[in-house]
Amino acid sequence: MSGIITINEKREIREKVAKPLLWIGMISMSMVFAGLTSAYVVRQGKGDWLQFDLPRMFYVSTALILISSVSMNWVLSSAKKNDFKNIKLASLITLLLGFAFVICQFKAWGILVDQKVYFTGKYSNPAGSFLYMLTFLHLLHLVGGLISVSVVSAKAFRQKYNSENLLGIKLSALFWHFLTILWIYLFLFILFVR
Repeated sequence: MSGIITINEKREIREKVAKPLLWIGMISMSMVFAGLTSAYVVRQGKGDWLQFDLPRMFYVSTALILISSVSMNWVLSSAKKNDFKNIKLASLITLLLGFAFVICQFKAWGILVDQKVYFTGKYSNPAGSFLYMLTFLHLLHLVGGLISVSVVSAKAFRQKYNSENLLGIKLSALFWHFLTILWIYLFLFILFVR
């Protein structure tokens, strides 16, 4: 047997390594957020918890990220059919929805400041600090997702994906769906544990 590795073997090796690493990363991120939401509940029990209205922009951003998960599925299904036009279109839509989510988060934080809910300082409260921390930490992870979707989109325009080469899209989609589920969890947590 020769020492030459075929293209298919390289793909199989990358898939065997990349997916487990991504899962380890997502599990680690989940543990961080589980710890923070647990700390939220413990700190809330100590009293002096500020009650305030949750900005409507968080509802809008929730809708945007849900729709972006659907468009990310469209990217993958189009690639499986070698539909290059729709791979490009769906990846661009996902990317735009992701950026719209980011804008909504910043607008929501602005509304919180207008309500005098601050992250830190003399007039801050743990309720507001936790909200900012949870949403900002999610946003940082979402930036990683946007980078991933940007790479997918750039490669889609160069027709690098097809039914035989899906790993990049699969990994990006898995991470994007994870970010969507994580946001839904955080949004519902913040909405009902107040």
